[in-house]
Amino acid sequence: MPKPRKELISIEATPYYHCVSRCVRRAFLCGTDEEGRSFEHRRGWIEHLLLEQAKVYCIDIAAYAVMSNHFHAVLHINQAKSKGLTDIEVVQRWHQLYKGTLVSQQFERGEELREDQWILLRRNIEEWRSRLMSISWFMRRLNETVARLANDEDECTGHFWEGRFKSQALLDEKALAACMAYVDLNPVRAAIAKTPEESKHTSVKKRAEKAKEAYSPNHPQQQVPELLNFAGNPKQDMPEGIPMRLTDYLELVDWTGRQIRENKRGSISECEPAIMHRLGIDAEHWLYITQNFESEFKGVVGAVNEVKSKISCFWDKQRERRRTAGIQACKLRLS
Repeated sequence: MPKPRKELISIEATPYYHCVSRCVRRAFLCGTDEEGRSFEHRRGWIEHLLLEQAKVYCIDIAAYAVMSNHFHAVLHINQAKSKGLTDIEVVQRWHQLYKGTLVSQQFERGEELREDQWILLRRNIEEWRSRLMSISWFMRRLNETVARLANDEDECTGHFWEGRFKSQALLDEKALAACMAYVDLNPVRAAIAKTPEESKHTSVKKRAEKAKEAYSPNHPQQQVPELLNFAGNPKQDMPEGIPMRLTDYLELVDWTGRQIRENKRGSISECEPAIMHRLGIDAEHWLYITQNFESEFKGVVGAVNEVKSKISCFWDKQRERRRTAGIQACKLRLS
């Protein structure tokens, strides 16, 4: 039985989540089907909508990969950005997504409102502010838009997606790095790309191309503007962003991709990236989880101490205890 979304997403526990949506009945989102029909252009739909929605929502894209019948996205809830929006900014953003109400449209046009209209508007604004940093609302609109486009193109109706999107909470830097690498290396594992930088419709390709052009690739202002920045190694008063250096991450993904392509799971190169030592992850475990992240871990992913300290954030308030599924995998692979 699927868990309620409130038991899978908790901003108090972590702002990072891995989300996956798959097509129903193994339908093709992109690529070429067995009859030779090409749906490759649909990859562009997903990538464009994903990046464009992030400009409106208070949701940052850390990583993504669009595959033949599913897509992955590692999302970051930007709570500070949501709280920093003025009332008019909330309304303007919401109107880019939905029509809003007659009162909100009057407010955006600068018309005077009655007191009862102000009460209703303020209530709507707080609700919309919350939705603008909601992963559920973000994925809901993205999937609805893609489903409509695909059904219109296929001249059919009915479900396009395989139920709700799947989500995993990423509690610490190890889990985040492993999940991002898992997502970015999807095309390499599927043997449709030889290297990460050749993987079309992935975040690592955009990051690698931008890094080649940048004078200082680790500087936040010289990274891909549509994606969440790499802020550097963890330190006090660090700027907002992924807690590692971009160059370290690219080196890590490149090294991992080489091991996967060369099928060297029993013979690992001695030239391991330095970030692996900083994260404290064994190379054998790293290669395993970057190929089996979804199947190995359940809804909450991180070192055991992180899981135990934050699991209560995902509990149903009416239940005092809940079995922590997948904690043994976290203990073996990430602790």
